[in-house]
Amino acid sequence: MRLNMVSSTLTKPTKKLRLSLRGAEIMNALNKQESLYTNENEVAFVPEYGAWMCEATPARPYTGYTSDLLRVETSMRLRRQRMLTVLDENEIAPTVSTYPMLGAQGDDGTVPPTKVGGPRAQSDYISDDIINPHPRFGTLTANIRQRRGTKVNIRVPLFRDINTPEYANYDPLQGGFDGCCGSDAQQLWRYGKGDFCAETYGNRRILVGCSKSSLDEEFSEHHNSTDRLQKWLVDVKCSGCEGLFYRRVPGEIVADADWPRNGDIVIGYEVQDQPGWVRLQNGYYLPTHSDDKNIAFLRKVSSRAVTSNTELKRIGSNTPLFRMGDAAAQNSKDALSSLLDGEITLANGEARPAAEEVGLTIEPNGSGEQEDSGSDSLRAAIHMDAMAFGMGCCCLQVTFQAKDIDESRFMYDQLAVMAPILMALSASTPILKGRLADTDARWGVISESVDCRTPAERGRNDPNAPYQELNAQGKRRIYKSRYDSISTYIYQAVIAPENNTSSIKSKQLSNRLLNRYNDIIVPFDEEVFKQCRDAGIDPALAQHIAHLFIRDPLVVFEGAVEEVDDNTQTEHFESIQSTNWQTVRWKPPPPRNDPNDPHIGWRTEFRSMEIQLTDYENAAFTVFIILLTRVILAFDLNLYIPISRVDANMQRAHSRNAAHKGKFFFRRHMAPLEIGDVGYGVKYVSMFARAGKNGSSESSLSSHTGDDNNMNGVSRNRLMAPCATGSEEENSFEEMTMAEIMSGKGDYFPGLIPLVSAYLDYIQVDKSTRSKLNSYLEFIEKRANGELVTPATWMRNYVQSHPAYKGDSVVSDEIAYDLMIACKEIGEGKLHVPELLGDVRIEPITAEGAYDAKLGSNRANNEQLLDLLRRYTNRSAFGSSTATVVTGTETMTETA
Repeated sequence: MRLNMVSSTLTKPTKKLRLSLRGAEIMNALNKQESLYTNENEVAFVPEYGAWMCEATPARPYTGYTSDLLRVETSMRLRRQRMLTVLDENEIAPTVSTYPMLGAQGDDGTVPPTKVGGPRAQSDYISDDIINPHPRFGTLTANIRQRRGTKVNIRVPLFRDINTPEYANYDPLQGGFDGCCGSDAQQLWRYGKGDFCAETYGNRRILVGCSKSSLDEEFSEHHNSTDRLQKWLVDVKCSGCEGLFYRRVPGEIVADADWPRNGDIVIGYEVQDQPGWVRLQNGYYLPTHSDDKNIAFLRKVSSRAVTSNTELKRIGSNTPLFRMGDAAAQNSKDALSSLLDGEITLANGEARPAAEEVGLTIEPNGSGEQEDSGSDSLRAAIHMDAMAFGMGCCCLQVTFQAKDIDESRFMYDQLAVMAPILMALSASTPILKGRLADTDARWGVISESVDCRTPAERGRNDPNAPYQELNAQGKRRIYKSRYDSISTYIYQAVIAPENNTSSIKSKQLSNRLLNRYNDIIVPFDEEVFKQCRDAGIDPALAQHIAHLFIRDPLVVFEGAVEEVDDNTQTEHFESIQSTNWQTVRWKPPPPRNDPNDPHIGWRTEFRSMEIQLTDYENAAFTVFIILLTRVILAFDLNLYIPISRVDANMQRAHSRNAAHKGKFFFRRHMAPLEIGDVGYGVKYVSMFARAGKNGSSESSLSSHTGDDNNMNGVSRNRLMAPCATGSEEENSFEEMTMAEIMSGKGDYFPGLIPLVSAYLDYIQVDKSTRSKLNSYLEFIEKRANGELVTPATWMRNYVQSHPAYKGDSVVSDEIAYDLMIACKEIGEGKLHVPELLGDVRIEPITAEGAYDAKLGSNRANNEQLLDLLRRYTNRSAFGSSTATVVTGTETMTETA
């Protein structure tokens, strides 16, 4: 795992906090010390974007044993301890997510002083001189700005307090300061989608949404546009025509037997640069009309419409079902309709007929139904304009090595679902640019800080397009920044032949994208996709790679272009891969160019978690996500939900106090149901229900036993998980609180922490290790249920209760100084804060003992020896002792 630290300089007489730009100097000093030690405590210190930052990682990876879980916190403490050995007396380096005063102190914000501005960022708030001097970082900054055509435009909702001047002319809030609409709803910061607002209201305002609207997370701020896939009715009004053949690419027919018939519903989106074509969710294409455009083939229809083709439905539901709690169902039954497929069955058992029985909803313009985008609200914004505001943030990242490529891809998908959940639970970023933000997490700030999309790529009018030197001439519609949540799952399902029939159908299906949870538009490079498919790469992974390659490289080093052999090196791939910063990253093995190079396998990196104030907290989150990956694999669990809901969770995870008050979409059934039917009135039974108080230890119901594993030990359940096979209920998801996700809900969802505990029993962990792991799990559970607060909540409360705070959302120099001192002392175990850690007390950390003493044998000169010895010969014990001196043949005894 990786930890980032922020170095700051303190001026005690005036209580002034400034950035210390000694990051490179500190890193070099630390690595020099590390070179002298080769034991298991080795640490690697590497540069980060800011000249005040330092990243620390273990020099060698951990192994796959439980004993290594105990080494995590020890390693983190060691890194902090060694950092203390190189700090000056007036320097501190707490593990905080961001420097709270960045951009708020003008020319007096750094040591040594730096002048605001510079040719790279051209910022109005910070200096280019705070960027790490390594050429990569300054080049990244300049190229992002130049490709975008303007400076980056970061706007974060400003926290509204009683005296915040920016809200002086606003109407009073309906329900105090906790809700966005006078309720327990979460305010949504729709980062990356604010161009319309900026054009209309300027950089000091931002439109926010509300989690009570089922559509707020999907829509942009203009034209009700969406990046969701849409439903299309196949309706070929031509004599003798019964439907359409699939096309592998526009114009190339694929004669699969389950081609869509008239009356069927297909899911896809219009291809931007090839008018008249729809790319389907399964990766194939269909024309919208005849070549002469006289005969329509496809029409957009209501999202309530369903398919009648049993072949299309055979491999799974088109869209997994959203189930609400009973109370929510009473208040808002209609909110489900856009997510259903087949017969509509509400949570309370009310049934509605399928779309074929009531007729399809088709708008006169063929655009399908248009729905209100929800309750937008204009808020004051904290404005930032440089990459440093985002890439100057710190985080906690963990990389897992899988046993093979398939496991790494499956874990990529599962961890993508967990990314917003653990980001909210670890939230630690309530202060930006010297102001209290109305958000708690850093992710959206970084996303907007490296958003290099042209106006055309962001869906805006762009009089300067096309750009001949850019990928797709800078015109391809790209829905997300290159730093964002994932856009596609990458695990390719495997459909086994049914009843030993011909493998033709399976072969046909292997050429498709089978993941029914990929429900958003995925822009990709067609040429790269074709190259991957021609090379034998399956459609899911080919789409992922081709999606990465919609981005231009941001940094290319001289001598590393034509000079690189792509047959033996991966530099060109990594140039793209390393600048696609997503919540999870799939990492192929690096090439081994020497027999002594280490064997590095297929890996998945988990990137969303916020850094914590103490090594205990950071270790707890690291250990938890490690154990959760083992739980998913060992217990054969499935966390899939539609990617659109993962994106919605990312927005919700930024909300203030989301860990305690928020709700997140999560899968209801992580294991196959033991019985199930889509018919009205049939009770669905979860396997986990038998683990309850009244549950039976035996069941006559069918259940997964593990006997259907393939030769690699992979179950049929995992192989087919992306297809959403089974009943709608089995693939359903709902809104859950953080406490419900972690601790359980009803008899159908046991909770992640009980599952982890069961896994520890399953592998028979020893008592000593189990005690420590239980401590971590208890900490996570207490934070999830609100008994303990997140660092973001604690920091916000600290600021608001500070004597110098004026209720104006301003974090003054004095407040920031005291806050960072407190963060330092908490991290070093000098200050105990019960609301953060409960009964857990951190053992104090000092610089003493940071490095082991080597048992050296270098010759000491006589004077050194005598100086050292005098420390002990002057002791009283020596003064009262008897010395015997032998001279020649005589012996003389002297008594002092």
